[in-house]
Amino acid sequence: MGQALREAVEAAGHVYAGGVDKGGDPKELAQACDVLVDFSSPTGLEFSLDAAIHAGIPILIGTTGLEERHHWLIDAAAVSVPVLQTGNTSLGVTLLAHLVRQAAARLGDDWDIEIVETHHRLKVDAPSGTALLLGEAAARGRGIDLEEQAVRGRDGITGAREAGTIGFASLRGGSVSGDHSVHFLADNERLTLSHLAENRGIFAKGAVRAAEWLIGREAGRYGMAEVLDL
Repeated sequence: MGQALREAVEAAGHVYAGGVDKGGDPKELAQACDVLVDFSSPTGLEFSLDAAIHAGIPILIGTTGLEERHHWLIDAAAVSVPVLQTGNTSLGVTLLAHLVRQAAARLGDDWDIEIVETHHRLKVDAPSGTALLLGEAAARGRGIDLEEQAVRGRDGITGAREAGTIGFASLRGGSVSGDHSVHFLADNERLTLSHLAENRGIFAKGAVRAAEWLIGREAGRYGMAEVLDL
């Protein structure tokens, strides 16, 4: 992802200030940047947030697998600097989430919602950050709490599907960059909204566009939907 970001930054006519590998401290690098982009790990994100605050620059966060405490840290950082945090920087996925929310809001409760995602064999978190982002979009459309209604996998004698829930299924294998489908299923008809990522370059390209948008913003939390003015 670091190489993809470098290529996308340079292709957009900007200067790539450098990157930080595992175990490095981004504070010195941040001093030379207009914006910091983090695609690291939940632990690495803590150092990146500290660096952005120390340098007084915006930070774009594409790291997934975050826990509740990381969102507390992001909220705290957003008091001082502009922060854009997302489960996926793809512009296509951003629009997909918008469409999912609209569909969930307009289709009746008799339409079941199931989210299926596929990633490469080395991905360590499930469901993916993108799947959760899409689940949140569906939940907002329905006016429900995702944590209370999510079903993250089924095994054994589970009984009939509970009405109103949002199901997740995670597939892992090969070198898949990321495939996501949101299925709306009713009696006698189905609607599927999907996005297929063919390589990681799309995430880097979207991250650069979001980073450009973030520069000069006031301190606060932002999302990819605002980049596309959705």
